Amino acid sequence: MSTELEFRSLEDIDWRVGEDGDGTFEGLACRYGVIDSYGTTFHPRAFRKGLKGNYALLFMHSPYQPVGTFSAEERDDGLYISGRYDDTTAGRDARTMARSGSASELSVGFVRTDLPPWEKLAEMSDEDREATLANIKGARLVEVSQITARMAAVPGSKLKTVRSALGDLYEQVDAPTLPEPAAPPADDRRMADRRRRAALLRLGS
Repeated sequence: MSTELEFRSLEDIDWRVGEDGDGTFEGLACRYGVIDSYGTTFHPRAFRKGLKGNYALLFMHSPYQPVGTFSAEERDDGLYISGRYDDTTAGRDARTMARSGSASELSVGFVRTDLPPWEKLAEMSDEDREATLANIKGARLVEVSQITARMAAVPGSKLKTVRSALGDLYEQVDAPTLPEPAAPPADDRRMADRRRRAALLRLGS
């Protein structure tokens, strides 16, 4: 099974940064029941088994650039966060950019926990498999990032910047129950072999 970190972000979010000097913020990091531009939908209580303690607020999903900390809770309409910016140069800069609008949006980093084993997915009909992949009913929160505005290609949602989702891996990993594509030219086959080996390494991690 894939354990790739995925990202989702919303263009129209409810996120408020404190007006005073205490550096607090709060808002909606992930909305439920909304189809995003990858065709996936988070269902209510998707994070019910994956919320633990405090998390780092990152900048642009960089683990080397934390700008604050937050706690998260699920409500009926989505995943809400509240926290405080670090009293560091990076934290103060992030707060300034949030208030100015140059980096005023949030993106959630997560790992799916609701996917069945490969064998079961492979046995499904195409319709059932697509429905399983498109509906996120269980996920583990990893981080939330502050991101620059208008990162999404589709209005209303902005999505992960690194994508190796399960649907993509089906095209890269040998699966005997799935149809094989037509044989590509030799150079393309070598490139495809390298992608398959990389995908298998990710699956085994």
